[in-house]
Amino acid sequence: MLTHLTLPAALQALFPFRVGEYALPGGTGVIRYVDEGTGIPVVMLHGNPTWSFFYRRLIVALRDRRRVIAPDHLGCGLSDKPLHYPYCLANHIRHLEQLLAWLNLGPVDLVVHDWGGAIGMGWAVRHPELVRRIVLLNTAAFLSPYVPWRIAVGKLPWIGEWAIRHVNAFALAATVMAVTRPLDPAVRAGYLWPYQTPADRVAIARFVQDIPLHPGHRTWPVVDAIDRDLVVLRHKAVRIFWGGRDWCFDDRFLAGWLTRFPTAYVTRLDDAGHYVLEDASDTMIAYLAQWLLAE
Repeated sequence: MLTHLTLPAALQALFPFRVGEYALPGGTGVIRYVDEGTGIPVVMLHGNPTWSFFYRRLIVALRDRRRVIAPDHLGCGLSDKPLHYPYCLANHIRHLEQLLAWLNLGPVDLVVHDWGGAIGMGWAVRHPELVRRIVLLNTAAFLSPYVPWRIAVGKLPWIGEWAIRHVNAFALAATVMAVTRPLDPAVRAGYLWPYQTPADRVAIARFVQDIPLHPGHRTWPVVDAIDRDLVVLRHKAVRIFWGGRDWCFDDRFLAGWLTRFPTAYVTRLDDAGHYVLEDASDTMIAYLAQWLLAE
């Protein structure tokens, strides 16, 4: 159970996990991470604007036989949210690298969603010897000129950041637009709980601003380099669990992954949206967990 954080009772009921802390070097801030179970480690990386809460059902399905590590990126979830920090993909990858080196887990299974794909694969291509298997959930780690207008609005100067931070437009909209089945009110509140004030939402805005749409963007060469290096992971077992009604990471991104990992095993949930684990039935969650529990 959580002993160092005060969470509402309704949230504790949905998120009854042990949480560890890692202080980033140089006083940057503290990253908090779910640490449940024992056995072969499974590292789960969330995207924007979610947090480790996204993985709660999969954590429960695995923790009796696996050690599950689900960090909240700096600025997200239960982790610290420094206001004047240069949030960008390169720094998030470095934080993950530092955390996993400190945990000294050995080879892991990697599960990634949304921005977790670029962050996780950015780490993985540097440490292929530490990657056993990979699960891809509606994500990307390669460049795309395509950006939905609903995301592009968030990149507009001044207006985008104001809407994201002061109206909480991005996180609020995601609880409706990223699913095909309405979220239970307690689950919706769980997604929003860490992002209650404009200061809490700084990383949400920075993630949107960090989407690279042209070669002059600082993150463009970072993503391009990850994509070029994905070949070092081609021999890994890859499972793709894909929401077919995702308007953001749609089937064009699924095709992109299959180009890079042509032997990947695909489960496409035709009626699931971007928050694919929310729309997935208990049976489908168990199906994914079964693959991760196989030796």
